[in-house]
Amino acid sequence: MTNNDVLKKLRVALKLRDDDIVKILELVDFRISKSELGAFFRKEDHPKYMECGDQILRNFLNGLVIHLRGPLPKKIAPKDNENAKTSDKKNEAKKTSSRKSDSNKTSSKKKASNN
Repeated sequence: MTNNDVLKKLRVALKLRDDDIVKILELVDFRISKSELGAFFRKEDHPKYMECGDQILRNFLNGLVIHLRGPLPKKIAPKDNENAKTSDKKNEAKKTSSRKSDSNKTSSKKKASNN
């Protein structure tokens, strides 16, 4: 099965028109005209037939994913993750120091009650 066959079958299965396919390819910044696209859907013995390359099919499939699922959500910048980690460490240090001061207060009370 050729790339042209795959493209034809997806076009029929998803009920896509040439305009839709051009828009889907634009989602991944791949520009193609309707006439170039039409050459992929011609019969192999037609003089204007053009073979669909791997790059075009790959870009179409990537664009189709974006078209059907929507764009990927933006990731949190690594800088934010580092800030979150350092703030967690600061909070942990505060908890540890407060535990130490609590234990010092308790031991001071015990000494005072013993005297």
